[in-house]
Amino acid sequence: MNKTDWQLGMGQPITRRDFLADSSLAALGLTLPIGAVTAATAAPDPVYPPTLTGLRGSHPGSFEAAHQLAREGIRFSDAQDTGEQYDLVVVGGGISGLATALYYQDRFGADARILILENHDDFGGHAKRNEFHQGGEMRLALGGVHNLEYDSFSPTVYAMLERLGIDIPMLLEQTGFAYGYSGPGQPCTWFDEETFGENVLLPGAVLRYSDPEIMAASIDQMPISDTSRAQLKAFYLAEKDVLPETDPEQREARLRAISYFDFLRDYGGLNDECLALFNNITHGAEGFSAINLSAMEALETGLPGWNLIGEGHEEREFDYHMAMFPDGNASVARLMVQQLIPAVSPGANVENIAIARFDYAQLDTPGSPVRLRLNSTVVHTANGDDGSDAETFYLKDGQLSAVHARHVVLACYHSIIPHLAPELSDAQKTALGYQVKSPLLLTNVLLKDGEAVRRAGLSTAHCPGRMHANVYVWQGNTAGGFAQGSWDNQEGPLNLVFWGSIEEPPGDMTLKDRLRASRAKMLQLEFADYEREVRTVLDGMLGPYGLDVSQDILAITVNRWPHGYAYWYTDLWDPDFEDGQWPHEIARKSFGNIAIANADASSEAYTHNAIEEAFRAVGELPA
Repeated sequence: MNKTDWQLGMGQPITRRDFLADSSLAALGLTLPIGAVTAATAAPDPVYPPTLTGLRGSHPGSFEAAHQLAREGIRFSDAQDTGEQYDLVVVGGGISGLATALYYQDRFGADARILILENHDDFGGHAKRNEFHQGGEMRLALGGVHNLEYDSFSPTVYAMLERLGIDIPMLLEQTGFAYGYSGPGQPCTWFDEETFGENVLLPGAVLRYSDPEIMAASIDQMPISDTSRAQLKAFYLAEKDVLPETDPEQREARLRAISYFDFLRDYGGLNDECLALFNNITHGAEGFSAINLSAMEALETGLPGWNLIGEGHEEREFDYHMAMFPDGNASVARLMVQQLIPAVSPGANVENIAIARFDYAQLDTPGSPVRLRLNSTVVHTANGDDGSDAETFYLKDGQLSAVHARHVVLACYHSIIPHLAPELSDAQKTALGYQVKSPLLLTNVLLKDGEAVRRAGLSTAHCPGRMHANVYVWQGNTAGGFAQGSWDNQEGPLNLVFWGSIEEPPGDMTLKDRLRASRAKMLQLEFADYEREVRTVLDGMLGPYGLDVSQDILAITVNRWPHGYAYWYTDLWDPDFEDGQWPHEIARKSFGNIAIANADASSEAYTHNAIEEAFRAVGELPA
C-alpha cells in the first residue's frame, strides 16, 4: 500500500547541517597542508557550493537565459562593456574548459590573461562534487562524471594526468571500495509494489552480467506472470545459435541491423513483460533505454543474449577498466583549478585534493592572470570586425556585460552554439544541432547509518520499475587523502547513489525525440518529486531491514543533467557518414579567433575526450 507523504517523512528538515565539534579531529587538521583542512574540522561556509543539497546539477538560475536564447529566440544586445581585455575567454568551466586554459598557458605563456565563464554556481561541469556533513564526518559522493577509463587514454591525456600528479596505478590501489557489482555485498534486483504488485528484493539476481544458473533460480521468485517466468528461464538457459548460416561479418551486420528488443522477441521468445525488465538497465551507462539499442550494441554492454548465437555467457568478459576519486572526476577538475589559480587552495595536491578546502572568493580576483567567473551565462560571441579579437556577452545577476579577448574557446555543449554565434554557416549550425545530449540523473541520499544496507547484504540494486535504474552503495574510496570505513565496519552515515535517467515516453518515436521528451520531463519535476521517489524506493527496499525513511535520511542531493551525455552514433538511428563528414567533425571547426572544445566535439561522453578536444581546440587558434 502506498504511503502518504507524511509517512514517508516528506518535509523533514533534511537540508540542515549538523557539524561535529570534535577537538581530536580539529587537532588532526593542524597536520594537513594549508588548504587541506577536512570539513570535519572546520564547518564549511554556508554558501560553499559542494555542500549545497536539494536540486543541483542544472540548478535553477543556470539555464533560463540559454532557454530564452534557444527556445524563444530572444537576442541579447546593449551589453555594458566592462573594459576587461583578455587573451582568452573560455565559455564553460567544465573539465574541457579548464583543460583549455591550461593548454592555452602552454602555447601562449603562463602570464596569459584568461577568463573562464561558467553558468553554474560551481565549476567542473558534469564532474560535480557533492559533499555531506550532516551527521558528522564528511562524506563525498558523485555529482556526475566519475570514471577515468584509462585503457582509452591517449599520450595527450596521460600527459595531462601526469601534470596534475595523478598516477593511475596508485589511484587503482585506492579505488578498492564497495561499488556496484564488485562490492562485497550482493548485486540485487528490486521489484517494487507499485509496478509489480509487491516489494521483492532478490539478492544475486542480476539481469546484466548474469550467471544463467543463478538467474534461473531467481526467476521463480520474480513477481511476474507464470508465462513470463517460463520464458525468461528458457531464455537464460538456452544454448543455441539462431544465426547458424552466417559468417562472422554477416552475423555482426545482422545484429547491428536488428533492435535488441526485436532480437529478444524473435529469437529469445520473450514477451513485452519480460522486455520491460531490461529497458532502463542501460540508463546510467549508455544514457538511454535499451529499446533504442541494436542487438550488437546491447550484447557489447553486457546484456544477455550471447547464448542465442552460439557463445555462452561464461565465454564473455565484461571487465570495465576504470579508476576514480571519492567525488568522481570532481577531484580532477579541482586539481586543474588549483593549478590555474593556486590561491584558491594553497598546498592542495593529488594526495589531499579530496579533502582540500577551496576558497571560492579567490576564483575571480582582479590580480589573478586566470579568473573563473561563476553564475555567468554566455549569450553571444562573435569575431571582431577587424579580425583581431572576439567579443563575448554574458549575463550575471541580471546584468548583461561584454568582454573582449584575443581568442575564445567554446567549451560548452554543441546545441547551444548556433544560438551564441550567429556568424556560423548554416552547414555548421546544422551539424552542431545534430547532437542531442542524453539526460543524466544522479541522486545522492545520505542515511544516518548503514545498518539496514548491511542487513540486506546489498551492494547495488537494479530497479526495473523505478525512475532511477540503479542504486549503489558509495563508500570506501581512500584516494586524494579521503578516509572512509570499509563496507562491513563503517560507523556513521552512509551514502547511496541513485543513478539513471528519465524513462522516455512509449510509442513510435525517434531516439532524439525520446531524449528531448525525457529532458522536458526531467525539467518539469520538482525537488519534491525526486524526494518522494527515493523515499518510496528506500522504504520498500530497505524498510523490511529496519530503515525508517521518515527519520533515517539526513540529506538528499539531486544532480539532474538535462543535457548530460554527449550524443554517440548508434546502429539504428544514425547513418554511416564518410570520413570528415561526421556531424561532430563539421560542428567543431574553428572560425576566426573562436574554437570549439568539449566532449561533444568527439561524440564521446568521456573525460579523456573532453581533454583531447581542449588540446585540439587550442592548437587551432590563430597565433
